[in-house]
Amino acid sequence: MIAQNISYYEKEGENFADVFVNDKLVFTCRVGGIENNGETVVLLHGFPETSRMWKNLIEVLSREGFKVIAPDQRGYSKGARPPKIEDYRVNNLSKDVVDIVDIFGLNKFHLVGHDWGSAVGWTITASQRKRVISYSALSVPHMDAFSSAINNNEIQIKKSYYINLFKIKYLPELYFKLFNYRNLKKLLSSSDENEIENYIKVFSQKNALKSALNWYRAINLRGSKKIGDIFVPTLMIYGTRDLAIAEKGVDETKRFIKAPYRLKKIDSSHWLIQDSFDIVSKEIINHIKKYKSN
Repeated sequence: MIAQNISYYEKEGENFADVFVNDKLVFTCRVGGIENNGETVVLLHGFPETSRMWKNLIEVLSREGFKVIAPDQRGYSKGARPPKIEDYRVNNLSKDVVDIVDIFGLNKFHLVGHDWGSAVGWTITASQRKRVISYSALSVPHMDAFSSAINNNEIQIKKSYYINLFKIKYLPELYFKLFNYRNLKKLLSSSDENEIENYIKVFSQKNALKSALNWYRAINLRGSKKIGDIFVPTLMIYGTRDLAIAEKGVDETKRFIKAPYRLKKIDSSHWLIQDSFDIVSKEIINHIKKYKSN
């Protein structure tokens, strides 16, 4: 994967690529297996994490012969923090990922997303069904099922109370920054010290936390816009101890999948990769291998 708009480098034992999408946005991506001959897997992180959450999975996928791209998405990459709330609408977040894979010269790719990355992944999979070979969604169900649950399911409504809090201007940033990011660190309790330190370095940067929270401020989960059916082989992994996601939307997801679909519920929290890496990584790899096209 070589292109003029990509700059590769190594930092602290990890491989990175800065991807210049246009004159305004530069995305930092963790990459792995660039010299491999296998298909490419794109990994999308959620909040409040970065591509660092995928470090161990990048290593495993690389050893399995895959190329891997894990971008720090809009607001998380230092070179991609536009100022307006509307800049963080899902259509923009999804276009970023498509632009990145285009610059890498990829026609088709496997997609994996967690949390907000899962939401973006559903949108991409719905709109790019001829390009997404397989999709693995972690924690967050199909967006139409999730939207319905937020509007109609009492358990999901209670679990989603924080979304309206995050939409408030200024206060969430203050809350997470208090006492050296103590509240943000509490949210990341499943991560180890090195991972948390890496996240705090990012969120300490100018406008990083504000931009990440703008994802919530730009979303309208009570709106009527739908992404529709999915025609790509899909794996859904859900932790039954998830404090943010109720089972209603997860169970309803199957209604929207018009392709091979597997739901795997495990005894885990929302932080599936950190809590249950062996199970989750095995499920993802098996899913990708089952549907790879070469």
